[in-house]
Amino acid sequence: MLTVLGFAMIATFLVLIMMKKMSPIAALVLIPALFCVAVGQGAQLGDYVIEGVGKLAPTAAMLMFAIVYFGVMIDVGLFDPIVRGILRFCKADPVRVVVGTAVLAAIVSLDGDGSTTFMITVSAMYPLYKRLGMSLVVMTGVAATANGVMNTLPWGGPTARAATALKLDAADIFVPMIPALGVGLLFVFVLAYVLGRRERKRIGYLTLDEALVPEAETVLVGAGGGADGTGTSAKPAAGAGAGAGTGAAGVDGDEGAQGDEGFQGLDPKRATLRPKLYWFNAGLTVALLAAMILELMPIPVLFLLGAALALTVNYPNMTEQKARIAAHADNVLNVSGMVFAAAVFTGVLTGTGMVKHMADWLVDAIPAGMGPHMALVTGVLSLPLTYFMSNDGFYFGVLPVLAEAGAAHGVSPLEIARASLVGQALHMSSPLVPAVYVLVGMAKVEFGDHTKFTVKWAALTSLVVLAAGILFGII
Repeated sequence: MLTVLGFAMIATFLVLIMMKKMSPIAALVLIPALFCVAVGQGAQLGDYVIEGVGKLAPTAAMLMFAIVYFGVMIDVGLFDPIVRGILRFCKADPVRVVVGTAVLAAIVSLDGDGSTTFMITVSAMYPLYKRLGMSLVVMTGVAATANGVMNTLPWGGPTARAATALKLDAADIFVPMIPALGVGLLFVFVLAYVLGRRERKRIGYLTLDEALVPEAETVLVGAGGGADGTGTSAKPAAGAGAGAGTGAAGVDGDEGAQGDEGFQGLDPKRATLRPKLYWFNAGLTVALLAAMILELMPIPVLFLLGAALALTVNYPNMTEQKARIAAHADNVLNVSGMVFAAAVFTGVLTGTGMVKHMADWLVDAIPAGMGPHMALVTGVLSLPLTYFMSNDGFYFGVLPVLAEAGAAHGVSPLEIARASLVGQALHMSSPLVPAVYVLVGMAKVEFGDHTKFTVKWAALTSLVVLAAGILFGII
């Protein structure tokens, strides 16, 4: 019964947010609350929620101060050279823009933190997507999928969890997987190229100078103009949406002003710039990321200290500090609110026993004849399980069971561990991953739109990694 209700709860949540019948925050709170009552455990709802909030509170704190920190770094101009360098590469060509998004997300993902990756990627690419009238879900989908492949780095989390759960060496798991993960990343770049071609065909492209000048009344040129082939202007009239007609992006017409605000990130004369402190800010950021990778302190503490120091040095005036905090308060509230709402969802799933029953059912459903192929089974199961469960739940709760079943048929735990990594490309778009709310929040994309667009491509990427692993004899 709990198994059926668990799958029903997840399905109800996904359907409602993709059909835009409920906001993600409301759905994350109300749906699990109703199902908790339905399973006869309504009296324990408070305990489940508090337990879930307690587990996710450090993540929420990290995201809150990380958003403030990187928001300040964007304000002071730390990433302006990166933005302009990418723009020079992209040359306002949608194909190059989407490929550039994938490359940037993959490079920044080397720090092992999805939230950082998404904040830097969106801050760099969002203005250009808005200026060109490109679909914003293409940006979020490509960034999330590229980050998902890179999330398998030993310091990214999943590999370390798999090594801990099965008492293996992380290097023995990760190093042999590099060729398969390389194929997966190459597939993401090819996918970005294909999606970029689709965008170029839909909207055409601007010259670089036109894309860089917000005030210019530029008109898209090339294949077919706007989404309806009418030659949509890239600089709409007042009140019109810069992203109007972008299809799956779902950007409302009243976001035109926001599009221009986002583009001001390239304004070399904005009042928040601190060019004299550029190297201080660069050094502080490098030191912060190094400390995070070396695990010198808990990540929430590092970002708390970093945000406080960045604000104090760059904006010593109290009024300016308050203005910078207020400028980023919207993102902070949206993301932290989403994380605490997700705590209700995960708390109920775990507390009621739904997750355990769902995992046990899936494992028991594996035919006996598949025993010698448990690595393949693990790879396939990693897609839905890491999407519907937290990484902790999958790697510490399900993976040991799969490894034990495989060992009974002579399958090495190393093969099981490697196979468990292939679902990470899809995992990074899971509603249970806090970083994805940073991505969609900063990109001003509806979570349901992101889900509908991204899941199919992310799942295909995971399957490509699995196929490559089998082909190379790694899995």
